[in-house]
Amino acid sequence: MAISAQDVKRLREITGVGMMDCKKALEEAGGDFDAAIELLRKKGQKVAAKRADREANEGLVVTAATDDRRTAVLVEVNCETDFVARNEEFQQFARQVAELALRERPADREALLALPFENGRTVADALTDLTGKIGEKIDVRRFALLESEDGQVISYIHPGARLGVLVEVQGDGDVESVGRDVAMQVAALNPVALSVEEVPEDVKAKELEIAREAARNEGKPEHILENIAQGKLKRFFKDNVLIEQPFVKDASMTVKEMLRQAGATVKRYVRFALGG
Repeated sequence: MAISAQDVKRLREITGVGMMDCKKALEEAGGDFDAAIELLRKKGQKVAAKRADREANEGLVVTAATDDRRTAVLVEVNCETDFVARNEEFQQFARQVAELALRERPADREALLALPFENGRTVADALTDLTGKIGEKIDVRRFALLESEDGQVISYIHPGARLGVLVEVQGDGDVESVGRDVAMQVAALNPVALSVEEVPEDVKAKELEIAREAARNEGKPEHILENIAQGKLKRFFKDNVLIEQPFVKDASMTVKEMLRQAGATVKRYVRFALGG
């Protein structure tokens, strides 16, 4: 059966697969359009299966937010190489996943992958199809959704889209501006927690033990090791706890002091670094 250029063009428009692969699929299917689509999907599944064990640590961190800034999502979509991360089709897919997550608000990654995407395919199906088309493992590693009842959720994507932050901020002033400053602070300094109270106990214990051991190795007397360790833990808090850190735009004050002056409060934050 003769395969027309129009048929090949139509199949490419539906699947996004290359012209030669579309032509081969139509020829193999004897011109049956639906069978050709099925053949291309099976090819995508084979490619996905072959690349399932490959590392996919490149990609994009993308965000989407409602107009009222009450809700925002952060999504990490991965591929194997930076070259593919710059592919417009990959970038469009990442943006679509973020918009879908914002609209449907799935409970977890599995629920996100099960959501309908396009042409009767789920997000998981679309990942397989895109893997087959691009020839690299494509994955959605994680996503986060923040909702604020009486504040705003401010999103920030660092240039290059390898790092993204969401911050929930409340207050009466310029909440958007304050939230953006805090998000950039989180992106730059990667705090371990919002406040001292939120630092995990195992992190505190580890820092204390490291400090004791270092002091002991320096020959300090045993009876002062605990005081030295507690002092170094306070230093750790200043360097690694968000509101205790020096404010990156004005190191003469801490983030806590900046927030007090702005009449704002940070409720929580999320930070995604690509491949992290």
